[in-house]
Amino acid sequence: MHAALGKKRTVICFLLPAVLVYTISVILPIFWSGYYSLFDWNGIGEKIFVGIGNFQELIGDQELWSSAWKTIVYTFFQVVLQVGGGLLLALLLTKIVVGRKIFQTLYYIPVIISSVALCQMFKKIFAVQPVGLFNQLLALINPDWIRLQWISNVKTSLGMVIFTAGYKDMAVYMLIFFAALLSVPPSLKEAARIDGASGFQIFWKITLPHLRPTIAANVILVLNGALRVYDIPRLLTMGGPVLSSETQALYMYKMAFTSMRYGYGSAVAMFIVAEALFLALVVKKLLKTEE
Repeated sequence: MHAALGKKRTVICFLLPAVLVYTISVILPIFWSGYYSLFDWNGIGEKIFVGIGNFQELIGDQELWSSAWKTIVYTFFQVVLQVGGGLLLALLLTKIVVGRKIFQTLYYIPVIISSVALCQMFKKIFAVQPVGLFNQLLALINPDWIRLQWISNVKTSLGMVIFTAGYKDMAVYMLIFFAALLSVPPSLKEAARIDGASGFQIFWKITLPHLRPTIAANVILVLNGALRVYDIPRLLTMGGPVLSSETQALYMYKMAFTSMRYGYGSAVAMFIVAEALFLALVVKKLLKTEE
């Protein structure tokens, strides 16, 4: 078996289907979007070549930059919630001996629930009419809080999107970190304990350095998903109220399919691709580790 896997031809045969699927579903659409971004086109009629005209328009598009800023804020908190929260949950799992599988399953349930069902659930929990569970609990502290708006409030709508998305995907990174924590050599921890190191010192000096490659990979994965997020803000707030939770992917969709400016929407898509690649390279550089 090891001899077969060591042959380049065998490795290529295993990788080829995944590479083909990725090329067809990701790489080719990026090139097509780049091509369409050079035209003024409504998606149906004649394409009018405008060169870099769409990209020049991007520079002065205030709504785009507003949605991009909201996406950056959303992405930052997703890194904190999904990577930081996933690491915390993984550390807690390593401390549990009895019933660990039960907790793993309970933590992972939000991941397998569809985004539609999850957003509907949170709409009910934070509803005002009829009063949802969250406001009912707040009313026990202060009766005036029973009418607080959450999802439909300009100041809190983006926060609700951030919380919902973080809650849904946190367990994915919990499992990745849990597997990485199990690979940390126990002998190093034991030697540190014998030398009198505290639990925090063991984590900071031994566990965390072993996790740096995993942290870098998880941060890049979260960046990749967060910068092009569409489903949660679309289902939970529709980008509102007053565009307060509109992400750049929602704006791209609006330009391409609502305003029928397919060429300009493709230019926004290329902006998102360039932004994701740039931030991924920055993160990789910052978290680069020696072999």
